[in-house]
Amino acid sequence: MPQIRRLPENLVNRIAAGEVVERPSSALKELVENAIDAGATRIAVKLVEGGLTSLEVTDDGCGMSPDEMALALERHATSKLPDEAIEQVATLGFRGEALPSIASVARFTIESRPAGAEQGWKRVVDHGEIAAEGPAALPPGTRVRVENLFGKIPARRKFLRTARSEYAACKDVVVRLAMARPDVAISFDHGERRIFALQGGEGLTNRVAQLIARELKDNGVAIDMDRGGMRLTGIAGLPTYNRGVADHQYLFVNGRPVKDRLLTGAVRGAYADMLARDRHAVLALFLDLPAEEVDVNVHPAKTEVRFRDAQGVRGFIVSGLRRALATGDKRSAQSPDAGAMARWQQEPVREEPSPALRSIFEGRDWSAPATGVAEPGRAWHAGEGGTMAEPRGRAEEAVPADTSAADYPLGIARGQVANTYIVAEARDGLVLVDQHAAHERLVLERLRAAGAEEAVARSQALLIPEVVELDETSCDRLEEAAPRLAEHGLAIERFGPGAMLVRSLPHAIARTDPEKLLRDIDDDLALNGEALLLGEKLDLVLATMACHGSVRAGRVLRVDEMNALLREMERTPRSGQCNHGRPTWVKLSMEDVEKLFGRH
Repeated sequence: MPQIRRLPENLVNRIAAGEVVERPSSALKELVENAIDAGATRIAVKLVEGGLTSLEVTDDGCGMSPDEMALALERHATSKLPDEAIEQVATLGFRGEALPSIASVARFTIESRPAGAEQGWKRVVDHGEIAAEGPAALPPGTRVRVENLFGKIPARRKFLRTARSEYAACKDVVVRLAMARPDVAISFDHGERRIFALQGGEGLTNRVAQLIARELKDNGVAIDMDRGGMRLTGIAGLPTYNRGVADHQYLFVNGRPVKDRLLTGAVRGAYADMLARDRHAVLALFLDLPAEEVDVNVHPAKTEVRFRDAQGVRGFIVSGLRRALATGDKRSAQSPDAGAMARWQQEPVREEPSPALRSIFEGRDWSAPATGVAEPGRAWHAGEGGTMAEPRGRAEEAVPADTSAADYPLGIARGQVANTYIVAEARDGLVLVDQHAAHERLVLERLRAAGAEEAVARSQALLIPEVVELDETSCDRLEEAAPRLAEHGLAIERFGPGAMLVRSLPHAIARTDPEKLLRDIDDDLALNGEALLLGEKLDLVLATMACHGSVRAGRVLRVDEMNALLREMERTPRSGQCNHGRPTWVKLSMEDVEKLFGRH
């Protein structure tokens, strides 16, 4: 029988490093978190070849004495848990595994000097073996350098990606931690190039806008809500300001960057009827709640969390996002397409009249200046070649122009283009409205306000209940979600260990295949922990009804109808985008209009 033995310390550290240190970005995350926990106000990060050659983190934190430094390189030694109440942890790190794990798989150099000490101390560990130790000259704080990661472990080294890919992962780590702490000044260098240098104390909104996209500040809404000990802050992009991937969603729990399926599902649920299925919101959300209500000790990388009241957290995020968007998303993403603007600015150049006018102005010398202006009542002559009749037209009684455009954000309608777009004059610019997209959103919100969701959710009983066979785990998930599904009109019950019985379907989707519906809902439950899909299907039904009941493109509208549409848009939440996430209106400022004509 094989003998049970204790593993050597260096092998134990390498095994632990397999969980903590997957790539350079994993090591960088631990080092920056340590700097933040040390109370640093300035942090400098330097990479060479995406961290494959070296990465360095320097801070001005509390520093360590030589004895503390030696202890910090032992497994499960930490200053961040003064007692055994791990559920009350308030720091980013707390496991005491990071430094010894990194030192076991790389050449690790740490230099530190506490405030008030005459000199610092340096220790070098090469893949688990102490290589050097002695005094070091540096200002108060700590400097850590990691070189040749997995250099003596080729089986791990070969799984690292290219320098460009590793750099992208490292930058994402630094961006998330910098976003979580706007009070800390952070600089980030790659090779000889300075990527960014952020000043501390610039405020959450400015820090987020600098790191995600500067236009987010103008195309987002601020969030600040409280409920039962929980607080949600941050900035959420308007639905019209979206991306094709979800990489621009930054989620934080108690200041800790996380990638949590429940939070991601809550964001998707909040934007469900405002974005196309293949588009993703841009946002940064900061959720703060009592430490005992969340478990951060789920994974060694500390990027996953578990909530005690998962459904309460999800409902709080969904309602908070929807409430914030309802107050601010009458706006639309305001930047007109750059290509379209460039085409506006192309000046037409003609060296001769158009073909339609060539016969009329035959024989005129276009290089000579104009010789005069035609007198009223006199025929217009074109050189010696002929006569053009005086223009005539039918006069209509003028309607007094509405001069109250300053009173309305979307202005006063002045006309219609291509029987599709309403042209309005606002106090600060020219507004173009897509009449179909705008009315589609208005009809959807009107249906909801009238209680149409409840009407749509009415169930239709099946003449013969249908049995859907699934695996036992899926049946368990569906059985647990059955009361919530019944609220949407889907009545199901357990029918043996591996089957569910469908007794009724929501009236609006009564023609759907029950088996396919249940499998889709089960997949959604497994992915998000919440049955979002059925609610989204009902939202889709409402959106389809709104689309068919709205003003179509190509319909001629009277001026009073146009103005009525604009006034209702100003009163309706989420009117800045249609049900598919496209903008319903865009504005061209008067300054841009004047630029088109060379006035600026």
